[in-house]
Amino acid sequence: MADFTALLRPATFDEMVGQSHLSSSDAPLRRLCEADKLGHSFFYGPPGSGKTSIARIIATLMDLPFYEFNATSLKIDQLRKIFEQYKNTLQKPLIFIDEVHRLAKNQQEVLLPVMETNSVLVIGASTENPYFSLTAAMRSRSMLFELQAIDADALDALLQRALDSEEKLSVDDEAKEYLIRSSGGDARGMLKLLEFAAVLNTHITLDLLYSLRPAAQSGGSSEAGVHYDLASALIKSIRGSDPDAAVYYLARLIEGGEPPEFIARRLVILASEDVGNANPQALTLCTSAMSSVKQIGYPEARIILAQAVIYLCASPKSNSAYMAINAAQQAVRSGELLAIPKTIVQQNSGYKYPHDFGGWVAQDYLSKPLSFVTFKPIGYEQKMGEWLDKIRKKQTDA
Repeated sequence: MADFTALLRPATFDEMVGQSHLSSSDAPLRRLCEADKLGHSFFYGPPGSGKTSIARIIATLMDLPFYEFNATSLKIDQLRKIFEQYKNTLQKPLIFIDEVHRLAKNQQEVLLPVMETNSVLVIGASTENPYFSLTAAMRSRSMLFELQAIDADALDALLQRALDSEEKLSVDDEAKEYLIRSSGGDARGMLKLLEFAAVLNTHITLDLLYSLRPAAQSGGSSEAGVHYDLASALIKSIRGSDPDAAVYYLARLIEGGEPPEFIARRLVILASEDVGNANPQALTLCTSAMSSVKQIGYPEARIILAQAVIYLCASPKSNSAYMAINAAQQAVRSGELLAIPKTIVQQNSGYKYPHDFGGWVAQDYLSKPLSFVTFKPIGYEQKMGEWLDKIRKKQTDA
């Protein structure tokens, strides 16, 4: 049976499925490549979203020798040999580094000189945002592009291409839906499941797929967006403090093959966004749940998720942290860039150490007054606001 991943790997931007913001004719990335002006770039996004494929397309389009490495096994001597090989030539190579967020600082330092002179084109890929793992020098010389999970329609088109390439292969409608849904936006994952199933039988059924992948491998969309709708219903039921509805939608997600990690991540976000400081313990419990379900998996992970869901439903709710950071970010985006008061700049005199004044002392932390945080009279958050009011009043009265 064919290696569908290799057979269907796109050779041009036009052959790509998904990522139209990068591959369409008017996309900035594609236009830069076609103009032979693309600079050092880093791609990040979920597995199977096309990061390596884009790098290879770029190498072909810009007619550059392609060298592929993984940061976990990359040796500095390998890089230096390539640099020396192209040192006195007019052609520059494309060095592609997967798992780029794992690059050690000394590896990044070796790349900096050739990035500065543009004698090579460096492209990195990662499932994580590499911005925070790269040095400031690397970031200032590069562009960052985000890829999204492949949507259901694009996966359906890719699956049809695979089936058209193998005349002897047939797939039931239910099996097609499961191939798409259980892959969670991972094109490679979908094609690999199809490939393994085809080895066992040329007629692929839902039962055969279940025997190879009993649950979805990552969070993602399904037919008609049902899973996203269920996830939304779960969140809104928790926000509305209805434990029965929330547990019902949790059961629907579990029975639909949604991975426990996806559900747990949504609960962690909700713990801060909708419960927040009204019950700070909610974030701790949900973070613990996220770690636990990753190690345990189904079927027992369902109990952990149910505990977290019920706890969140029964917790007092506050979105003050969510509202505060939104307001603060909007102020920064609107140009509210204040100079830091000299008294709180590192290694400067005049700073009053709050512990010497009973925990709080009047001094400027902003060069002009700004207000973003409102403490709601709900749960523990009420105590937080009251405590701040108390120590400020005490210092003022003194």
